[in-house]
Amino acid sequence: MGKTMVEKILSFHTKKDVIPGEIITVNVDLAFVQDGTGPLTIDQFEKLDFNNVKTKSLVFIDHASPSPRKELSNTQIKLRDFCKKTSAKIFDVGEGISHQIVVEKYARPGDVIVGADSHSCTSGALGAFATGMGSTDVALAYGLGKVWIKVPESYNIVLNGYLEKGVYAKDIILYLIGLIGSDGATYKALEFSGDALKYLSMESRLTISNMAVEAGAKVGLFPTDEKTKEFLKTYDRIKDFKEIFPDKDAIYEKVIEIDISKIEPQVSFPHTVDNTKNISEVKNIKIDQVYIGTCTNGRMEDLRIVASILKNKKKAEEVRLLIAPASKHIYLKALREGLIDIFVNSGATILPPGCGPCVGVHAGVLADGEKLLSTQNRNFKGRAGNPNSEIYLASPATAAATAITGYITDPREVLK
Repeated sequence: MGKTMVEKILSFHTKKDVIPGEIITVNVDLAFVQDGTGPLTIDQFEKLDFNNVKTKSLVFIDHASPSPRKELSNTQIKLRDFCKKTSAKIFDVGEGISHQIVVEKYARPGDVIVGADSHSCTSGALGAFATGMGSTDVALAYGLGKVWIKVPESYNIVLNGYLEKGVYAKDIILYLIGLIGSDGATYKALEFSGDALKYLSMESRLTISNMAVEAGAKVGLFPTDEKTKEFLKTYDRIKDFKEIFPDKDAIYEKVIEIDISKIEPQVSFPHTVDNTKNISEVKNIKIDQVYIGTCTNGRMEDLRIVASILKNKKKAEEVRLLIAPASKHIYLKALREGLIDIFVNSGATILPPGCGPCVGVHAGVLADGEKLLSTQNRNFKGRAGNPNSEIYLASPATAAATAITGYITDPREVLK
């Protein structure tokens, strides 16, 4: 019987044929935490009497980065001390978001990666079984080099057609989540296929895999191909390339086919990601703040799209425009390409590489009643730090167009 990508990866790591629904113990190639979840992981690691990490282990300070409060500063010291005592490696303030750095430096096709952060599924774009877990599970991954997993059933998401101008990967994943609901794929593996994949860049795939968890999925996987190879080559990691694809007779629990040429720019309304609307249905919604960045849409492809829209234009006077590159590597590249100049001249404020206002800890908390249009991945009440505000989600192009007009705007209007 043929295997899905997930079944292939987990079978390889357990050295036996796994089946959906089976609970297995699996060796882990990489484990990581961030400053929100890391302190609890370390508490559990010490409580379990582990002395050193048994697998490649990383610690990121990306959520409250730099720290806005003494309490958070104190917990960040705990993370730094842990890395001094063990073989874990720390990425401190200014390095960027865990998920972006993992795909730039570590994630390999066929890997099993666990992170104490729900958007760890981002690395699925590289053909890795990458998933978010609780702090205690990651403490076990640190200490034992393995974790338990229930082998997920798989959905085959078949993407066909071409994206129209002004429509991007973010619109695809928002459309899918709107179609199946935020619980439409709970604990399933989303495996993407179809003719459209050859037109989707690796950065676009990262955006889609990143938000697989917003439909409840355990992982969001793309088969590896020439684009995977090109991406790894960009980061001098071509040796990490490996072919990962499903068997032709793999059995899926469900097949969902989407003609992406029929998708228009999407907007998720407050307060759930699956509350999506076509932008043609969105009228006269005034926005107070636009945020472009995060692990979903803070990559070079996103920043180039934004720059193409903002070049020689100014943001609306009453809008605050915040932009944060996802990593230091991206920040430097954007500087060299002149994108940061364009952003600053348009009136944007540049934030340091990191999660920024997405998690509501610092750098742009909204006032009561204010509205945010963001490229982030979640919009539940209080996500941006104030439960009395509203968050709308959209692509970087929609965000840039909105920054110019001050109202949620179809990017196709400014791309004419």
